[in-house]
This record gives sequence, C-alpha cells and structure tokens, in this order.
Amino acid sequence: MSAIVIGAGPAGLATAACLKRAGIKAKVLERTVHIGSSWRGHYDSLYLHTARGRSGLPYLAMPKSVGRYPSRSDVIAYLEDYAQTFDLDVRCDCEVKKAVRRGGGWQVQTTHGDETADIVVMATGLNAAPRIPRWPGQDDFVGTIKHSSDYRRAALLKGQRVLVVGFGNSGGDIARDLAQAGVDVGLCIRGPINILPKEILGLPVTSLGLLGKIFPANVADAMTAPVVRALIGRPEHYGLRQAEIGPLRQVVETGKIPLIDVGALAEIKAGRISVHPGISQFTQTDVCFENGTQQAFDEVILATGYDVDLRDMLPDAAEELDKRGRPRVSGGPTGAPGLYFCSYHVSPNGQLKQAGAEAMAIARDAARLNISA
Repeated sequence: MSAIVIGAGPAGLATAACLKRAGIKAKVLERTVHIGSSWRGHYDSLYLHTARGRSGLPYLAMPKSVGRYPSRSDVIAYLEDYAQTFDLDVRCDCEVKKAVRRGGGWQVQTTHGDETADIVVMATGLNAAPRIPRWPGQDDFVGTIKHSSDYRRAALLKGQRVLVVGFGNSGGDIARDLAQAGVDVGLCIRGPINILPKEILGLPVTSLGLLGKIFPANVADAMTAPVVRALIGRPEHYGLRQAEIGPLRQVVETGKIPLIDVGALAEIKAGRISVHPGISQFTQTDVCFENGTQQAFDEVILATGYDVDLRDMLPDAAEELDKRGRPRVSGGPTGAPGLYFCSYHVSPNGQLKQAGAEAMAIARDAARLNISA
C-alpha cells in the first residue's frame, strides 16, 4: 500500500513517519523549497507555549538542549532532524493542484506531473491562507498594512507608529516584541477575550487542557478561574473585556485559542502598549476606531488569523468538508475511502501534540486497511 502526504510541516512529517512504521510507503509533497515552511515564516522572537515534553512528534523527543519552551529556530531544526532520522521521502518544490479519486485509489496532480497512491493525507495545516479583513478607506491609507505572517522582528520598525490588530497569541507576542524594543505600538482588540498565564503553579497552562478530558469544559474552566485571576487579574484590569465563556469552552465551541500571556499584559499595564477598540475606517494617515477616536499610524499589522479552504484541491470530496472548506473529520477515517486529514482542528493541548496523536491514529487505520486489502 502506498500513501501521499501533502504538506511537510509537523503534521505531514509525523504522518509519514507513522505510516512508514506501519509498513506503508509514504511520499511527502511540499510546495515550498523547505520542510516546515510555516515555521520558517514566523517572527524571530516566537517561542512555543507548550513545553518541550509535550511538543515532540511520535518516536522522537525534542532534545533537552532546547530548554523548556523551544524557539522557532529550535522547532525548525527539530523538524529537519525528524525527517532525516526517519529517512522520510520528502519532495520539496512540488505544489499539489488537485487530488481526485481514480479507481480504487487517488491521483494527485502536481506541478511536476501526476502521482498515484492508495491513500492521501492532507496535512497542509491551519495556517494556509492569511485572513485579511477589509475596512472603508483602507485603499487610501498611505501607511503599510500587512498580515502578521509578514512580521519578522521589531528592529525593522524602529521609529514607526505601529498598530497590531488582534489579541490572539500572535498579536500579543508581536505587540510585546515591539514594545520591549521601544517601538510606539498600539493594540486593536475588537471583542471580549480570555487570557491565561503561561504557567499555573509551575505547570505549562497548555497542560491544563487535560482537565477537559476528565471534566466538562465549563467545569474545568471554573476550577482554574480563581488561580488565573490571582495570577494575572481580570481583563478589565487592562481595559479589556472578559469573554462570556471560559478559555477551554472557547477552544471546544469556537476553535479559537485564548491568549497565553508572555509579557503583553505587563507592557499594557506599564503604558508601553496602548489599547484601542475595533476599527471603523481608515483615512490617508489615520486609523479611526469604533469609539470615535482616531490616531495616526505608519504600519498596521493584521494578527487576524488564517483561513483553510480545501474545496479546490479536493473536488471529489465535498461531503468531507464543511461550507467553508474545512475538514469535518481530522485524525481519523473519513467518508471518502483512503482520504485522511491531519491536524485541522484546534487543540487546547498544543497543536504539535495534537498533530502527533492524529498521525498515529491515521497510521493505525491505514494499517487496518492494508491488512484487509
């Protein structure tokens, strides 16, 4: 039995390694010239919010030398080592255009010709296409508007007035990075939020997602809320609004990860990050906010997330995707024989851990098909 894995990020590499161990020949197709392309595109100051012990992929732990919270460069080096350790067949600079059912298997159309396999695993990740909102007057703005995926380091913005839009983990990290470098930075926070400290009682906060496996999400949130308030206070203490549901319920019900604070709150409290409501419109030089205020900025960084839409790539699998083109099932068998998706659902336990668990589950199911074939 053969498999094609689309995407050479953590999910794709983990799936290929698990399939190989299960006796299934797997080829990984990657559209860029490097494995781990999403990680290479992240900002320089990025560190994982999950601890090293919960960030490794199947059958190869992250080295202790990376410390408790691996950096962006640590993850890239680990992914390269992972592919080499398991001698994975990775074909870079090979973009997949379409995967369609052919007979009892799949035909994958790429920029280098067609490939065929019994199994196809989509592992292109949650960071597929930057989400770019639109506002009135945006095209007239003389400053720069870019997505957070294009942000690299604070030194490039010295002397600029910068607005970061969005207070998820990328937005919080980037605003903190800029503030600590002395850049004049504002943070646009459009709605109510949940905030968690990086650690609770010495444990990484992502480990508390395990409570959700023991208790209902609302019960787990109630158990941790007093400790969270004691450690960082309430959002209202920083001029923010508290979400109506707790952080674990937020992940389960909306698929959105709460902000895990790594220093942004301290910068807000010290006045080095100004807080603004949602944007109503742009002028040539200013950003106008929903509360009637406006302010001049040189650069706007949109930490507004990403979209996933696999409908064009999988024209024969419409029933396996929701109305936005996201997989209905991730990490298990789908209604389309031989088609799998890995790591497309947000996890409170950390996405690398989730990718590894789903890769192993996919390999187990594929091995079952291999035995029965």
